[in-house]
Amino acid sequence: MSSSDDWSRPFADLAGRRVLVSGSSRGIGAAVARGFAACGARVAVHHARSEADARAVLAAIGGEAAGHALLQADLAEPGEAARMVAAAATALGGLDVLVNNAGAPYGRLPLDTIRPEQRRGIVQLNLDAVIEAIQAAVPWLAGCGDGAVVNTTSIAARSGGGAGVTVYAAAKGGVEALTRGLAKELAPRGIRVNCVEPGYVDTAIHDGFTGPAETAAYLAVTPARRVGTPEECVGAFLFLAGRRTGGFITGQTIAVNGGAAMF
Repeated sequence: MSSSDDWSRPFADLAGRRVLVSGSSRGIGAAVARGFAACGARVAVHHARSEADARAVLAAIGGEAAGHALLQADLAEPGEAARMVAAAATALGGLDVLVNNAGAPYGRLPLDTIRPEQRRGIVQLNLDAVIEAIQAAVPWLAGCGDGAVVNTTSIAARSGGGAGVTVYAAAKGGVEALTRGLAKELAPRGIRVNCVEPGYVDTAIHDGFTGPAETAAYLAVTPARRVGTPEECVGAFLFLAGRRTGGFITGQTIAVNGGAAMF
């Protein structure tokens, strides 16, 4: 049996790949950073304000001595996403995979109470920063021979979200539309663009935000009858980033939600 027929190590081709995971100090992003590192990739761990958590992730995957890097950038500020990408490419010596994971709804804000600056902040972090990061990463990804972008969206993009997260849901829906458009635009340059769309996953994003009533409502429409874990999202990111597993996949969304939304 040739090595190309050996499916016992489906993510072996991620070894040595240079990967930037935004928002990787906690939750899904931290789990994804650990997953890529476990496959032998070199990872840039990014945070906005959670430096201690980011350093813990960096230490867990072997630190700078293992070829990884730590980055800080506040993606709620225009221009910071491009700076983050440039810093990652410098630290890693290039870029093969961009994971746009950073995002947050900033609380439950009904449309009749949300202020313009709050609306702009939500759109900046959850949509504009994704556009900026991809735009900055394209020259690096196009030069590596098989570039991959994986965007983290949300079940809210499909469902409209719960109470008070309409603008967040719209921004995440925009990322999914952006993904499909860029999949067509960037394919000739050797870049694949896909999404992972988590449902209710047990992360800090729900702290003080999702109470027992919201959790019960979610579980009632989820066939799996439980919330997910960050680790259960990792495989989808690795699958889409890998040449062997995802090399002919672009413009797609993988939902990781226990069956809460099917399409």
